[in-house]
Amino acid sequence: MKIAFDKLVAGGIAVAIAALTASVVVVGLDRPAHAAAAATTVALPPPAGKADLRQPGVKRAQVVFAGGCFWGVQGVFQHIKGVDSALSGYIGGSAANATYPRVGSGSTGHAEAVQVTYDPAQVSYGQLMQVFFSVAHDPTQLNRQGPDRGTQYRSAVYADDAAQRDATRAYIVQLQQAKTYAAPVVTQVDGGKPFFAAEGYHQNYLTLHPESLYIRINDLPKVAALKQQYPALYREQPRLVSTAISAR
Repeated sequence: MKIAFDKLVAGGIAVAIAALTASVVVVGLDRPAHAAAAATTVALPPPAGKADLRQPGVKRAQVVFAGGCFWGVQGVFQHIKGVDSALSGYIGGSAANATYPRVGSGSTGHAEAVQVTYDPAQVSYGQLMQVFFSVAHDPTQLNRQGPDRGTQYRSAVYADDAAQRDATRAYIVQLQQAKTYAAPVVTQVDGGKPFFAAEGYHQNYLTLHPESLYIRINDLPKVAALKQQYPALYREQPRLVSTAISAR
């Protein structure tokens, strides 16, 4: 991970240097740190009407959330009760190009994303959307998130289930009508796209590298916001995934 010192302005250069000294630099990962925390603190209304999707009788459901760097998004959903798995990966492009170096070029059509597998009896789709649109990322940022820029960091929800897609679109309309944000929501809603698991070294990154400057500035505040805003959903011990994933 390369640290862009010109972005380390808020809080003072001395603080930034001290944090950098204490962090671990991972060779091969190009993640610029940023001095402003990426987590939002927007209080969202619960989904209503068509957005309040219920899935009675469904024991296991899936949806893919794209909201910038997958390290933080995965870390947030791993701390939610009822989430069985939150797997970092790529979606929107071909299998041949689903590798970190290629996706990072911004030319493959992929987005960094997290495949969330959950039990609807424990956590509803609406609750997952609330977390996604509030603390997991900022849905008003077009093709960027925090310090990261490019279409690979777009805001999107990929749901193969039509009811999930309809609920997501309805919730976006609800949020827009409630004037929840100062800017329009730019989140894309799509489905029928293959998801490809990211390399093993990307899995559980937030948990395994809490000392990383990027994680400390951009992602740990998201987990803290989850705990503060949604205490009933928060799980202290994250549900980690296997890192035994073959690098392509």
